Amino acid sequence: MATSGEVDGTALEGVPATALWTLRNRAIESARSDSDFSDPLAEHLYRSISYPYEIFGEPSQSHARRAQTFDAAIRDKLAHSDNCTVVALGEGLQTSYWRLGRPDVPWLSVDLPEMIALREGLLPAEFWIHHVATSALDRSWFDLVTTTDVIITAEGLLFYLPRADVMALLGDLAKRFPGGSIVFDIIPPLLAWLSRKGAKPARNATFQLPPLPWAITAAQARRLPEKVPRLATYTELPTAPGRGFWWNPKFTQMIRKTPILGNQRHFIAELGFATH
Repeated sequence: MATSGEVDGTALEGVPATALWTLRNRAIESARSDSDFSDPLAEHLYRSISYPYEIFGEPSQSHARRAQTFDAAIRDKLAHSDNCTVVALGEGLQTSYWRLGRPDVPWLSVDLPEMIALREGLLPAEFWIHHVATSALDRSWFDLVTTTDVIITAEGLLFYLPRADVMALLGDLAKRFPGGSIVFDIIPPLLAWLSRKGAKPARNATFQLPPLPWAITAAQARRLPEKVPRLATYTELPTAPGRGFWWNPKFTQMIRKTPILGNQRHFIAELGFATH
């Protein structure tokens, strides 16, 4: 449904507009009485931003499950590190910091100026959060990390970037932050092809997905440490389970093991950087 909130979101177009799509899906999932996903701030943002959300078509629990998977990765990293910074690249309207219980660790939120302005206008100010209004590809934010460890998230980001930029960024991150890691999601080449053909994000949607330049198969993802210097480890993360057959862990595990479907799917991975 369209909302009549206090902030006009229609200025966001193209890739930035997808932040409203994912926000809508998380907010609606959070509001469900039968959901195990809780994101009160997403619900608040959804009500506060005026936008014709119906253009995104039918809501899905997919973005809530993705958020839970990223949350789990951050939580695990913080549990095993005494001096860590979280860097959220292209954070959009994510509210991970609050879902994690407002951890007392440095948190860099890196995004384009228009998105940072929206975040600062609608989200609570926090001592630990530092907003950086720049492209994720602008290496100037590297100098703002002052801890000995780092976990970098790129939730719903890298597949919007050209392949050469993604590979260069991964290499620079691994070189600059030894012992750190990056968590990101991967789309298959088939979805990238569909995006170039005018694919919509969901049934009954009128919004057209922006082009998705970077897409790789699961087999190619596993070989990333062979392709990029100083990438030491690769781990595919288990997606948070949800309601229904399609989100049952047994079904997703079966798909993962199926040769063709297992290679052409959306999933979340973590790359660890070499320590020296």
